[in-house]
Amino acid sequence: MASKQNSRVILRSRPGKVNPPSLENFAVEPVEPPLVCEQGEILVKTLYLSVDPYMRSRMNEGGSVGYIAPFEIGKVLSGGGVGRVEESKSDKFSVGDIVECFGFPWQHYCVLPEDHQSLRKVESEIVCENPSLALGLCGLTALTSLIALQERGHIVPGQNQTVVVTGAAGACGSAAGQIAKIFGCGKLVGICGSEEKCQYIKELGFDSSINYKQVDNMAEELRKHCPQGIDVYFDNVGGEISNEIIRLMNKNSHVIICGQISTYNQDIPYPNPLPQDVQEIVTKQNITRERFLVLDFSPLIPAARAQLEVWVKEGKLKNRETVEEGLENVAKAFLSMMSGGNIGKQVVKVA
Repeated sequence: MASKQNSRVILRSRPGKVNPPSLENFAVEPVEPPLVCEQGEILVKTLYLSVDPYMRSRMNEGGSVGYIAPFEIGKVLSGGGVGRVEESKSDKFSVGDIVECFGFPWQHYCVLPEDHQSLRKVESEIVCENPSLALGLCGLTALTSLIALQERGHIVPGQNQTVVVTGAAGACGSAAGQIAKIFGCGKLVGICGSEEKCQYIKELGFDSSINYKQVDNMAEELRKHCPQGIDVYFDNVGGEISNEIIRLMNKNSHVIICGQISTYNQDIPYPNPLPQDVQEIVTKQNITRERFLVLDFSPLIPAARAQLEVWVKEGKLKNRETVEEGLENVAKAFLSMMSGGNIGKQVVKVA
């Protein structure tokens, strides 16, 4: 490693719970001394990194998303990542293997223990050829969408159910919409923040789209697009849009809480508490509304991942990524994603 330049991205400062994050909260610094791969470890060259909304909560002091600790000041940040093994002192991995894990440090090179909880060798040919898929349509992003719809959506082919997805042009939203159609939903409505995004999700198979930035009355717009009410709501944003969607939901319908990005810069609980009138609707209509965390369904992940890979190969799942180049731009990519600058999965190509 002595001859290889290595840098990392650290958390320089916290934005505070009610402020949007900024570039000043991050810093790039050299990694010294050179990395040494010990017995039972692998040295990995980073290929792609994932930036995701949950990371905003990890920037808060003393707070997190509930299942993973906050980032520490002065320490390297981490998230989903995929890389290539450059050196191995492990019987489980060989030089040249493509590996991915959750908790991948934001560095050019890193040393990972072979028993890292989520470290795995990528076996799929299509993912080895396109490593960023391990972070999106064949990774935790689409696994979340697939398993959430499977376990909480209760879509039944032939029942003509209406499914609404917010953040529909984002990573989880675009995957969720496509999977809902594969599962046999009747009408699929996506809510986005630009005309370009609305056009994109129609290309994915959404039946209709709503640009929330161009709507004066969301309740009326939803009634126009969902005349039979709403049966499944895949919630990526929270906030007032979600409240209006719930007001139109049918009896025995289902809300899947995947994210609440509209409120991540507010000091309120996750999931967002509902206004009293909306909570009364949830109770009266017997609507299930549960936070979804894919890590709670670990036994289902291998089969779900295999299914996603088949759908990608068959062209049933269309992939689009917003790619930022360079480790030094990972913070820029994160901030852009948080403000809706991405279509599809936001990734950073490191090497």
